[in-house]
Amino acid sequence: MIFETENLLVRRLLLDDLQGFHELESNPKVLQYATGNPKSLFENEKELKELILKYEKPNNDFWIFAIIRKEDDTFVGTVALVKDNLEDEIGYRFLEVFWGLGYGSELCKVLITYCKKIGLKKIIGNVVDVNKASAKILEKNNFKAVKKFISDDIKLPETKYELYL
Repeated sequence: MIFETENLLVRRLLLDDLQGFHELESNPKVLQYATGNPKSLFENEKELKELILKYEKPNNDFWIFAIIRKEDDTFVGTVALVKDNLEDEIGYRFLEVFWGLGYGSELCKVLITYCKKIGLKKIIGNVVDVNKASAKILEKNNFKAVKKFISDDIKLPETKYELYL
């Protein structure tokens, strides 16, 4: 286990997560504000295996973890901690069925505590401007909007938020 919240457990991805991971990464609504397109089961299995291998890679700078609902051990999404241009970026994705249940806010609060615990000084989050729910979560957790830009990858207006820990 990496960390836990009241309702969620964050741990390393496992090959057993393939079905939930595929459901997440093949849903156009989940990916509408993210880089990449929905992928096939084969592509998602390959990506899952690559993400799992990164856990053992020295100097890894791309960590993706599983988010599991404690009450029934259900895969509900992923959380990311990524070195991006010398900044530490957080991100998370939830299966569509779990949207609007407060899990994003719950996760973000404890993710901040985890980032402090591992010695990070500042974290950022980039949010596509039309994704009001994600922006609200960051603002509620004291992130400050510092820059507006058009993303290179998805060509949509985004806001960069940062939080000094």
